[in-house]
Amino acid sequence: MTTPRYWAVVPAAGSGRRMQSIVPKQYLSLAGRPVLEHTLVRLARQPELAGIVVALSADDEYWATLAIKSDIPLYTAGGGSERHLSVLYALRDLASFAAPDDWVLVHDAARPCVRNEDISRLIHSVRDDPVGGLLAVPVTETVKRATEDQRVIETVDRRHLWRAQTPQMFRLQSLLQALEQVVSDRQLVTDEAGAMEYCGMAPRIVPGHADNIKITEPQDLGLAEHFLRQQVDQS
Repeated sequence: MTTPRYWAVVPAAGSGRRMQSIVPKQYLSLAGRPVLEHTLVRLARQPELAGIVVALSADDEYWATLAIKSDIPLYTAGGGSERHLSVLYALRDLASFAAPDDWVLVHDAARPCVRNEDISRLIHSVRDDPVGGLLAVPVTETVKRATEDQRVIETVDRRHLWRAQTPQMFRLQSLLQALEQVVSDRQLVTDEAGAMEYCGMAPRIVPGHADNIKITEPQDLGLAEHFLRQQVDQS
């Protein structure tokens, strides 16, 4: 029996409209390097990975400018108009040379602060799981449910609430089939766990660190730079 390999898929075809920039957020400068470069360098030094597939927009003019040193293969695939489509297209390409039972770790392009220790914990926690799982952190703030006109109608019990992060790790064939089903049914999912949930599966949560933030708003760049500097100081 062949030992399953581990691959990373990075959807990087988005425009990041909330960043108020003509440059896609994954290419904005962070501590002197593009955000995506930080992310890929971090993934490339993960010893378990056999390769990385990056899903890019058809009109991407920035990818060729990146300087990424990687000892593992780095592939590109065409991206889609939505995140789940970019992941689906990347998985279709990956399926042409990876095994159906290989594991895929899907990671956001705009999460450059993910810790390698957290990726390793995810791999070791989930590699024998029948479904797969994801990094997440528990919700610590008080959570309110509100009406459309922003009136509070309920305080939500946060004891079993988690904030989903990436990577999210699932078998190649299982995730590919789940995303194909989502697209066929014209559903919109915001992460891979959501696609697996839609198909009746229950992904496993693996606790991560809160500094694995997703850069979404302009102020997130400063926070990410702080976390990157802090991680270096602690290493």
